[in-house]
Parts: sequence; C-alpha cells; structure tokens
Amino acid sequence: VQLQASGGGLVQAGGSLRLSCTASGRTFSSGVMGWFRQAPGKEREFVVAIYWSGGRTYYADSVKGRFTISRDNAKNTVYLQMNSLKPEDTAVYYCAATRPYGDYRGQYDYWGQGTLVTVSS
Repeated sequence: VQLQASGGGLVQAGGSLRLSCTASGRTFSSGVMGWFRQAPGKEREFVVAIYWSGGRTYYADSVKGRFTISRDNAKNTVYLQMNSLKPEDTAVYYCAATRPYGDYRGQYDYWGQGTLVTVSS
C-alpha cells in the first residue's frame, strides 16, 4: 500500500489550501483515512479522519469549522480543504490509512510522505 500526498505550500493567514492523498495497492472500501500534522518541535497530532464506507468524519477541535475532509472512492483519493488558515496550522501534514475495518482512534498502518503547509502571519 502506498499513499501519495500533495497540495502543500505557502499561504497567508486567512487563506486556503487543499491537500490530496491518493492510495494505491489495494481496494479501499473499508477502514479509515486520516490526516495528521507535526509542527516544528511538537509531537504529531490527529487532525481529521474519514471512513471509506459511509463517509463518517471526525475532526480535532482545533480545525472544526475550518477544515473539511472528503473522499472519492472511485479514485481512492481523500481531500482536505483547509480554510481560514492560521499560523498555528503550519506543519508537515501526513495522510495515513488503517487496515480494512480499522477505527479512526486505532492504529494507522500506512503513511504518506508528508506535505509541508506554511501559513504566514
């Protein structure tokens, strides 16, 4: 299984970016795709997750109302629309996937390479 993340970049505070993560190597009809981030000097933290089947979503409180996750099952791709970005959103963003029938609070076995998001003030 491989995850390919893209879409990071430099944006001013208040701006928007959209990240994408395309999965390959198996059929993603169950399990969870999540986004995590790691800011300089900080531990990696959960941002948001979506279930491939049914589309249930879960957000960290820090991004609720600003970030939206969506999926395209036919393309095995998950999108993260980030609006009203703040300097504290600056981090390397990683997409990750669980095994089939995994839970969003559980173990993520597959990780993408990370994409840097920088929000200037």
